[in-house]
Amino acid sequence: MTALSTEAAGHTGSAPVDVPRPYQSYVYAYPHKTAYRPLPDRPALRDLWRDELKGALSLYMHIPFCEVRCGFCNLFTRIGAPDELTGRYLDAMERQAVAVREALGDGPDVRFANAAFGGGTPTFLDADELARLCDIAELRMGADLRTVPLSVETSPATATADRLAVLAERGATRLSIGVQSFVDAEARAAVRPQRRADVEAALTRIRDTDVPVLNIDLIYGIDGQTPASWRASLDAALAWRPEELYLYPLYVRPLTGLDRGAAPLTDRAWDEQRLRLYRQGRDHLLEHGYEQVSMRMFRRADAPAQGPDDYACQTDGMIGLGCGARSYTSSLHYSFEYAVDMRKIRAIIDDYTATPSREFARARHGRRVDGHEARRRHLLQSLLQAVGAPLDDYRDRFGTDPFDDFPAELAAFAARGWLEPYDASDDEGRLRLTPEGLAHSDALGPELFSPEVRAAMAAYEPR
Repeated sequence: MTALSTEAAGHTGSAPVDVPRPYQSYVYAYPHKTAYRPLPDRPALRDLWRDELKGALSLYMHIPFCEVRCGFCNLFTRIGAPDELTGRYLDAMERQAVAVREALGDGPDVRFANAAFGGGTPTFLDADELARLCDIAELRMGADLRTVPLSVETSPATATADRLAVLAERGATRLSIGVQSFVDAEARAAVRPQRRADVEAALTRIRDTDVPVLNIDLIYGIDGQTPASWRASLDAALAWRPEELYLYPLYVRPLTGLDRGAAPLTDRAWDEQRLRLYRQGRDHLLEHGYEQVSMRMFRRADAPAQGPDDYACQTDGMIGLGCGARSYTSSLHYSFEYAVDMRKIRAIIDDYTATPSREFARARHGRRVDGHEARRRHLLQSLLQAVGAPLDDYRDRFGTDPFDDFPAELAAFAARGWLEPYDASDDEGRLRLTPEGLAHSDALGPELFSPEVRAAMAAYEPR
């Protein structure tokens, strides 16, 4: 490690440091979809995947339908599915699965390590359609859902007994329900029309399935939310002893319901409110036997593991099926077009359902990930985890050191108190965030974006 990196990692100076606003962008994937562009060469999937490691792939199947769109939601989803649209969508997904599996090849080196159904709301599909979704995963893609972790997202209104029974029987190991708040007035303020009684009934049905992991999503920073009401939601969630809890800060994004309505606070006061509620929620969960996995994710200490030991999100590939899903190879991330506006989303879904099989054999929209971007992605996905970034993994993969590749960024993080002092004699050799570093993950992450990705995101016109 260079002298600069030693100084940066252990910086304890008292000079004033500029601390950016804490809530800038939720970094769950890099590069962001707004940096994707049409691929003029339309590369064949067979060529993209030919030399990739395929022994621990992720399978993500995207269902872009919801019964209602929440005020904070900017996900790729539409309300309702008229004229048997769900059936046509599954038809297209099956055509896509056949084309993708053919591109992957049939050799024994192709294996899925985990699977997830997301959205939208996958349980918008009825029980028979969910069974068909599982069939596509198993019979067309070759994913054995009963032997790998399978995570499925649901909602209070769609977590019906018949749907949940199908998922449990087909191998679901984790059910994630977006509650957001157990306080009815806060749910309404977030344009999340639901009653606590219906939420509790859905949670009862989920627990009756004996699926081993229940995750509950909660949101802080809602208009009218107080420390007392936030504590009430946390305690209501804890009463169900969920194996996992996600605590999300509220964002107001362009083209969402909250953006079109009365704008909440967007200044430093709102930042400070969200930080206070985050710290309150974090400390409360830690006191109740949960371990912090990332800024958002908390897992009960005795929860069963979700995921094989040989899977690594930094290096292993992703296969996405559905018009809102991404796929990742080592050199290209690709998907279909991205939109937030409901009219644009409807048009993209219609285009997807009309896509012939041969068109699914090519990538049409994405972004190349060269060695420079791969380094950023690896560091981002590792550093934003509470356990930290194993330096040997980075060095073995790239032959360089993150302190040499990102000296200015890591020095800035250390100066703000976001990095634990690095001890070169530590056998684990990890670069870890401090508790305040984790709290500022949504500011730290964007600072690792490349200038090229920043420019592409800035040039993207919301649609």
